[in-house]
Amino acid sequence: MATQEFITHSAEETIALGRTLAGMLTPPKLVLLRGDLGAGKTTRVKGIAEAFQAASAEDVTSPTFTLVHEYRGPHANLYHIDLYRIDTPRQLETLGLDDLITSNSILLIEWGEKFARFERERDVEIALERVDERVEQRFSEPASQPDPDGSSELIEERISENVRRIRISTP
Repeated sequence: MATQEFITHSAEETIALGRTLAGMLTPPKLVLLRGDLGAGKTTRVKGIAEAFQAASAEDVTSPTFTLVHEYRGPHANLYHIDLYRIDTPRQLETLGLDDLITSNSILLIEWGEKFARFERERDVEIALERVDERVEQRFSEPASQPDPDGSSELIEERISENVRRIRISTP
């Protein structure tokens, strides 16, 4: 299995990487999107949809409650599928996902790892995870009391919530 790894530092970078990755997603493809809630799976789909001219980033939303969003482009139809609320093979069957698989379709499936079928049938897996990156911000402030070393620099440390590690694997 070939694996590539990327780090993004903002939603914009994650979307841009999605645009770049579209080149490896020639239809038909079944793509598993792995990651915890809020990891950036839908953000990644925004870039892929833009690259296929199927939707603008603003038009791509999470299919958490509708389960399937369809985005039609001139060269591919993208189906963004969220199986978070699907628990049984019977529930999965009622979605009719087999009917979506055509020569110009790309199925982007969140939470597909819940079903062994998708583990076997996947063409690409994109795993996203948040990375805690400590960011130091230095700034000067007039000191109310003289520092023994003469420095009036303050250091604020915070954790960036936008850093993502993305691993793309192909069998």
